[in-house]
Amino acid sequence: MANTKSPPKEALRIDQKRLDAAKRSLDKGAVTPDFGPYRDDIIQLLNDSLATELVCVLRYKRHYFTATGLESPAIAAEFLQHANEEQQHADMICKRIVQLDGEPDLNPDTLTRRSHADYDEQLDLRAMIRSNLIAERVAIEAYTQIIELIGDKDPTTRRMIEQILEMEQEHADELSDWMKKAS
Repeated sequence: MANTKSPPKEALRIDQKRLDAAKRSLDKGAVTPDFGPYRDDIIQLLNDSLATELVCVLRYKRHYFTATGLESPAIAAEFLQHANEEQQHADMICKRIVQLDGEPDLNPDTLTRRSHADYDEQLDLRAMIRSNLIAERVAIEAYTQIIELIGDKDPTTRRMIEQILEMEQEHADELSDWMKKAS
């Protein structure tokens, strides 16, 4: 008969030394001494995501203002809604970077180089939808990888990225529906 005994249970206890360390370095805000060695890497991932969100805002805004055709008012309204939501994502990311004692990189000279998604100047409505769908799919993949990379290293950032990912998936579904209608 196999041994069915469970291993001895470890007591779950708060580490008092870590609590005491959290009482120091108050100028670091939410970044406690035991935050871990990945803070700079996470800030870099967030700054690249910030660039992606801002490029998406600009692309959606351009498409909003330049969309023409029979279906354009409804699709343009969708582009504007997505632009506003991408701006909300950018704001969330900026806030988190600052919480991590970092600096949001809003340099317009480097946005497109750091962005995972491309800017697009299409004037054809179907091409606009397609380019936005591609950008959303790229963002979905990038955020999925970021979630995997962060893992349990920074649960707060991971949860924020998961929320953003959920909205990007909704955007992709909506754009996919528009692609089908535009066919």
